[in-house]
Order: sequence, then structure tokens, then C-alpha cells
Amino acid sequence: MADEIDIEDLIEQQDCAYTLTHFGYIKRQPTSVYRAQRRGGRGVSAMSTREEDFAKDIFTASTHDTILFFSDRGKVYKLKGYQIPETGRSAKGMNIVNLLELENGEKITAMFPIQEFADDKFLFFVTRQGIAKRIVLSDLQNIRRAGLRALNLNEDDALVDVRLTDGEQNILIATHEGKAICFDENEVRAMGRVATGVRGIKLAEGDYVIGAARARKDAYVLSITENGYGKRTPVEEFTVHHRGGGGMMLHNLTEKTGLVAGIAVVDSENDVMIITDDGVIIRTGVEEIRECGRGSQGVIVMRTGEDVKVISIARTDKEEEDPAEAEEENSESAENAESTEESTEE
Repeated sequence: MADEIDIEDLIEQQDCAYTLTHFGYIKRQPTSVYRAQRRGGRGVSAMSTREEDFAKDIFTASTHDTILFFSDRGKVYKLKGYQIPETGRSAKGMNIVNLLELENGEKITAMFPIQEFADDKFLFFVTRQGIAKRIVLSDLQNIRRAGLRALNLNEDDALVDVRLTDGEQNILIATHEGKAICFDENEVRAMGRVATGVRGIKLAEGDYVIGAARARKDAYVLSITENGYGKRTPVEEFTVHHRGGGGMMLHNLTEKTGLVAGIAVVDSENDVMIITDDGVIIRTGVEEIRECGRGSQGVIVMRTGEDVKVISIARTDKEEEDPAEAEEENSESAENAESTEESTEE
């Protein structure tokens, strides 16, 4: 019937901050609450997640926007913003498995909002085995509740990263053994959903892709190794080549550094979360990590114990300091400095 009321028309359009955590908890808060909370200091970490959990994806979008979710099995799911439960500032949110019909063991690897399924926007997929695929965003208009296959994966392959592009991006793909390739996204022609994709990077035997990103101008490629060595390298050092090659050196790896655990393209507005296989997570400001060339080993960013390895990293927004806490710390360090001076005078 033409005069039927669309339920969406009854829902107020509201800008909200959406947060997905490392362990798959999702929530939304009105941006007014979120911003006040940021100004108050501890930022998103004020939500009571599990001790070792943290916010992995954070963005603002309208309650009427569509949010796309991508899984390691190459499937895409969608929800409207208003379908994600609104929670109080300290609630951890709802587990994503209660909102999406995921298969057993299937994990969400990326999520982002879109306002429309545009013909001039693309999704760029990169898999563990170095396969790259690009599809036109509008090809995903009819996503069913049980999800839609966005790419066919070879056996033992998994989707590692998805990026929303506009046809003018350079894509950087990085591997576990410290290689990276940077190429124009148009080197991968847009193809249909059932296609498998084409070779993005040629992998050495035993090597695999650990991450991919848009190589933004004037940004840095941050790489962290299994033994906690890290560095920032200007994106410009990764010259643009054709897809399918073996790549160039990303990180000078030795027995001391271990292999590459994760990469992210970052700028000074970011923090990075570093996660180890024994569940420890540290957060550090990107600016605190030294800028070095591609051929450098980097410096110790996180001290790992024996038999402990960094398994992944995640970029997040810079955490703003609580002014009261900062003042307390400053006065403490001033007191310590005074007492040190006194003892040296004695």
C-alpha cells in the first residue's frame, strides 16, 4: 500500500558514535555524550570492556546510515545505525553475534558506514594469500540477513582487510616476512561478486599477508614485529609499482626483531594498540615511535617476555588526557625532581 508508514521514518535521525571492540562488542552513543566524554579525558576507554578488550573501530554516522560488516570468510552483512543498541557511556555494548547471523567461528574483520550504495565508490579486499579484489559498492545493495558472499576464497585463505575507496587510492599490502607492495587500486579492475580476485602480491613460500591499507599522502606506515620492535616509515618511501610483484623491504628483520606482526597507516592523530599472544595490550602514541627508513630494524616499542609474541596491532584515535590527571602527574614529577635535587645537594 502506498500509504504504509515506513518504520524508518518514525526513527529520529541522530548522529552517533559507533564502537566495535577487539572481542566483538558493539554499541552506539549520541555524539553529544561521546564528545563530552572525550573532553572529560579517558575517551572511549571509559566503557567497561573486559580488562583486555579495547575499541578497535570507532566512527560517527547517522542512525539512518547503513553500516557494513565484513567477515574473515569473505561475507558482508549490514545493519542500519538504529539497529545497533544505544548504551550508556560505561556499558560494553552487545556482542555482534547477537545482531548478525554469523557462522560458527566467523569473525568480523572490518566495519564502516555508508550513506548510499554508490556507483563511484569501491570496496578493496585483500586476503591472507595475497589475493586482491575490487568491487563496485552498488553491487552489494541486496544484502540478505544471513549475509552476502563478497568474494570467493581459496581453501585455507581468509579475508584480512577491506578498504572503502574512491578509484584514486594507492593500496599498500604487507607480509609477515617484511615485504610490502604499493600500487594504484585501478591495477585491480572492478569485478563481480563471484570472482576470486587477482594476485596483489607474490608471496615467498610460507609467507602470508598481515595487513593492507590506503597509502595516504604525508602519512606513515607503522610496522611492529613479533618481538616488539616498531618504526614509522614515510609512505613516500613505498614507491608505486605494478600489482603482483614480490614487493620491497618493509622492515629489516633479524632473529632479534622477529617477523612482522602488524602494520597500519597512521598520522599524529592516532594511537596504536599492540596485542600479544598472552593477552597483554599496550597503547602508545604514534609520535612516540621513532621515524626510520624501510631498511631499519626499528626500536623496542614493547618489551615482550620470553616465548611471548606480538600477534597484532590496531590503529585507534588518540586518547586525550584528563587535565586533572595530567596536573597530578606533573606535580608528582615536580616533587620527585625536587627530592632528587635535594639528595644530590646533600
